[in-house]
Amino acid sequence: MSARTGIGKLDRERLAAILRGTKGTISVERASAILEMNSTNVAKMLSRWNKKGWLSRVRRGLYVPVPLEATSADIPLDDPWQIAISLYAPCYIGGWSAAEHWDLTEQLFRTTVVMTQLSPRVRNPIIKGTNFLLCTISEKKVFGLKTVWRGQIKVLVSDPTRTILDMLAEPRLGGGIRSVGDMLVNYLHSGSKDLDLLISYAEKLGNGAVFKRLGFLLEQYAPEEKSFVEKCTQHLTKGNTRIDPKLPAERLISRWRLWVPKDWVRGVA
Repeated sequence: MSARTGIGKLDRERLAAILRGTKGTISVERASAILEMNSTNVAKMLSRWNKKGWLSRVRRGLYVPVPLEATSADIPLDDPWQIAISLYAPCYIGGWSAAEHWDLTEQLFRTTVVMTQLSPRVRNPIIKGTNFLLCTISEKKVFGLKTVWRGQIKVLVSDPTRTILDMLAEPRLGGGIRSVGDMLVNYLHSGSKDLDLLISYAEKLGNGAVFKRLGFLLEQYAPEEKSFVEKCTQHLTKGNTRIDPKLPAERLISRWRLWVPKDWVRGVA
């Protein structure tokens, strides 16, 4: 643990200037621009302040300020969303993290889902005790986002409809298809419900599995939405898909070309 120790007048002035010119995180590049100093010297200075307990290192070249009331620089991340956009931009917050934000679930997830255009080597990093799940997405598939403020920082998050779409495309992003089904029900009973938009988003994404899972789930949880169930049938692709890659493929629902566990549904062929 790094207990805070004193720094000189010049260091205090420089640190104050950096804190005024940054929001949330401090990078070597940004600090160098603020102080108009060589990046090598600034990197050494930030490292020194980290050792003295004034900054907390997130990763090489990236720091966050340590609150004055903290007794150590070994602090947890104050807001993982802010760190995500510093580390993985261009990106947006999605999956269950977005679902929590839009009140589509009451479950509490300890991992932050980040949809990034990068291809990080480590997909489940743990940064200062905070877990992240990174999912790579191409630029052409980035749509349906909202800007939200986290403190003084703007962060992109999938809108409620895009959130449902992403979890239908990859059930793991919602904690599995059973959890995704619950979130879909909450979406259908929320002010955010827009099935026309959901179908439009699904067409734009071009993932045939989405229509199979959505049509099946609508029949189970919202059979009154017959017109949208029919729209799903019109977009079925060839081949059979598992409702969730993590669940057993024990029964084929031929209508939806969908493999489900044997106890998932009764009375459907």
